[in-house]
Amino acid sequence: MRIATWNVNSIRQRMDSLVAWLAERKPDIVCLQEIKCVDDAFPREPIEALGYNVAVHGQKTFNGVALLSKLPFDEVAPGLIGDSSDVQARFLEAIVSTKTGAVRVVSLYLPNGNPTPGDKYDYKLKWMDRLIKFSHERLKLEEPFVLAGDYNVIPAAADAKRPEAWVKDALFLPQTRERFRALLNLGLTDAIRATSDADDLYSFWDYQAGSWQKNDGIRIDHLLLSPQAADRLTAAGIDRHVRSWDKPSDHVPVWIDLYIEGR
Repeated sequence: MRIATWNVNSIRQRMDSLVAWLAERKPDIVCLQEIKCVDDAFPREPIEALGYNVAVHGQKTFNGVALLSKLPFDEVAPGLIGDSSDVQARFLEAIVSTKTGAVRVVSLYLPNGNPTPGDKYDYKLKWMDRLIKFSHERLKLEEPFVLAGDYNVIPAAADAKRPEAWVKDALFLPQTRERFRALLNLGLTDAIRATSDADDLYSFWDYQAGSWQKNDGIRIDHLLLSPQAADRLTAAGIDRHVRSWDKPSDHVPVWIDLYIEGR
């Protein structure tokens, strides 16, 4: 089973690239972020024509997440537990069934948190605390579980071309990285780092200052795996070539392969 995540930075601007990439990579499940449209405006038809079921948790102009799956959804649940007043569309959970049991997948778009200090950074940290509590509960189910998306977290210096440029940024502040480590300490596995120690595994390049041309990137798109998913991990990769396509997102897809019998 191939599961991927991609912050498309506006689904309507990225449809041609998405369709081309789906045909090329052939993922079974895709987690999308920053779709920037309400549910009814999501362009389902070209995606459904490729054989995908579509679930959307959208928001006008900002945020928004979606899940695409070749398998039918058994359950779909929007919104992260812990704050009923939070109306930002940043979290979508789904369960699909395989011949050997359920697989649970989350598409998440973690808050950026800048500028710091301030309300936006406070919101980011509280959101991460809620994510830690959610993950702790889901791990009790002891099932293949993939927490995928744009985390807006640079986990370590090796995940940035110029880590010194990010020391005061919400993506790299100590409190941010501490909470990311707290997720890993629950028993989750960072799929990319489980398969490679390379220093240039970036998933985001800013549109400004020739960042792509200079390979001045950062790794902020992650797939975290429960032990039951990590045991099935056979491959992981970053499709960096997509950043060179026409009208690209500033993020590129990240994917994993899990050995799921009967799939």
